[in-house]
Amino acid sequence: MSKKVLFMGTPDYATKIFEELLASSYEVVALFTQPDKKVGRKQVLTPPHIKQYCLDKNLDIPIFQPERLRNNDEAKTQIESFKPDFIIVAAYGQILPKEILDIAPCINLHASLLPKYRGASPIQESLINDDKFTGVTSMFMEEGLDSGDILGLQYLKITPKMEVAEAFNKLSEIAAKLTITTLDNFENIKPKKQNDAEVSFCGKIKKEYGLVSFEDAKKLYLKYKAYSFWPGVFLESKLKIKDINLIDENSVNKEGEILEINNDSIVVACKRGSLEIKTIQAPSKKAVSSVDYIRGQRLNVGDILV
Repeated sequence: MSKKVLFMGTPDYATKIFEELLASSYEVVALFTQPDKKVGRKQVLTPPHIKQYCLDKNLDIPIFQPERLRNNDEAKTQIESFKPDFIIVAAYGQILPKEILDIAPCINLHASLLPKYRGASPIQESLINDDKFTGVTSMFMEEGLDSGDILGLQYLKITPKMEVAEAFNKLSEIAAKLTITTLDNFENIKPKKQNDAEVSFCGKIKKEYGLVSFEDAKKLYLKYKAYSFWPGVFLESKLKIKDINLIDENSVNKEGEILEINNDSIVVACKRGSLEIKTIQAPSKKAVSSVDYIRGQRLNVGDILV
């Protein structure tokens, strides 16, 4: 008889793991995800990625979207009614209270090599810090934040041009496989305590984190790789710069000076280093080729991009 899994997750990272479980020998009995949210200027009520996936696939799986789990007797009763053998959690968006942790073994798939980067934005943090490797940890959940014993680890090498969207996709695939491996070998795994001396934390990304200046090319490029999906990177003038490549890290230049104008890009100096920029978006305007933008602004080599 197949073991029952209750799944908790919200964004596309979770959807990939959910999809792998559906294709496995485990029985997915229910889905808990965050409530629908109003999105965009028109504030359209939009379901989480994983719920939309279920709707698109016409999946006959009960979906629950409680505002909170803590002190929620109804949610506790609902979870207990499914008699799950495991509760699998991936980017759910809420910390599970003890009364739910006690129902069944709760296993979280966290997108970092714990104890590094406990918290909400581990993938972005690994890119900002120019780490050579990141990965996924399967772990027991407890009342603390990502502090439970480790059940399994899988590494991912970060390539020099890897941006956050690619990292998310690769890590979700790794997490999906690691979920099944952890469940298949659960009885034989010896949980390993995290080393508290190596703990680091990361919080939710805020829009203002995307503010950059032409001070240091490498630092700007790392921010771009981490925040290219959201919130993007932008200058004090609110000018968004996109499709960026690092040209050099060490040259000494005049901050913001246009060094080259190519067919489909411009090269801009930083106080230290320089960058290739292919796309620019002015406030409330559509994104355009950086070459078209500077022509429209009548900027040439030697002028300053602000």
